[in-house]
Amino acid sequence: MAFYDISFVIILNIIEENFEEEMQKILFVGLIFSSSLVAQTAYDFLKLDASARSASLGGSFVANIDDPAVIFYNPAGMNFVERNKITIGFLKHFLDANSGFLSYNPHIKKVGKIGLAFAYTNYGSFELLDELGNSKGNFSVNDLGLITNYSNLLGNDFSYGVNLKLIYSSIYNVYSLAFGFDAGLTYYDKLKQFSAGISFLNVGSQVKSYYNIKEKLPLDVRVGISKKLEYTPLRVFIEFVKLNEKSSSITQRFKNFIFGGEIYTSNYFILRFGYNNERKRELKIGTTTGTEGFNLGFGLNVSDFRFDYGLSSFGKAGVLHRINISTSL
Repeated sequence: MAFYDISFVIILNIIEENFEEEMQKILFVGLIFSSSLVAQTAYDFLKLDASARSASLGGSFVANIDDPAVIFYNPAGMNFVERNKITIGFLKHFLDANSGFLSYNPHIKKVGKIGLAFAYTNYGSFELLDELGNSKGNFSVNDLGLITNYSNLLGNDFSYGVNLKLIYSSIYNVYSLAFGFDAGLTYYDKLKQFSAGISFLNVGSQVKSYYNIKEKLPLDVRVGISKKLEYTPLRVFIEFVKLNEKSSSITQRFKNFIFGGEIYTSNYFILRFGYNNERKRELKIGTTTGTEGFNLGFGLNVSDFRFDYGLSSFGKAGVLHRINISTSL
């Protein structure tokens, strides 16, 4: 679900200061769903950064070519990822909400390069009360996305890719279902250590709504580049997101940018940083500004495993911590 609405940030602080934990949880989920209704989109959990690595870069991952988590940002990038790579991640949200993901690109003979992934968000357990306030047990709120990917080369340096998505969301005893797809292109020059990508995410339609109102998927058009700077240990990432959204001018449209970098201190340890200007703008309250939109993290290579950690600041709402582990099977 979306976490970037200004009203959400303001009200969340009030909730944390004045209500008990159970009431916090109820209002927290209510705010998430209400923000989705205002935006006329559903399944906003698809907007969340999947991996610790991508989150520490501010979400700038559309030009990635070496991490199976790229399946959530650009399906074409999976073509360049080493076969039989798997990455698993976990995110502890505010209050009791949790998210996780898995991405895997098996090599299957006579089939080609495919990828498999899923992402979920669980918002915790809630007490069910009748009209008189009597307890009737507990219920949960969940989101789930299943992805199948196919990618291939257009030439020596270009690849294309497509994701097919099954998206499911449930609250108590009602649920919603949608089918969607992602499409993307990636260019990768190995000699120059340069890559570029464009993706169209969450194209599709809701086939079963919660009630009678059909909601849209959170469509997102992204463009980005990545470059390893010559004679330095630094790789930079630059990305523009939500290019499909209406804006008053061309310059306004490109204000939703992300900048990140990886510093390879050695073969074993990588420092990461990122700045997300879209998140900074949406979380800014009045003229007050702080750490919202800033991200930090690191990667640690141990034997055949890579451990990643990412920290994302949401200003006064708090910080999110992500961890994931990647290896070859």
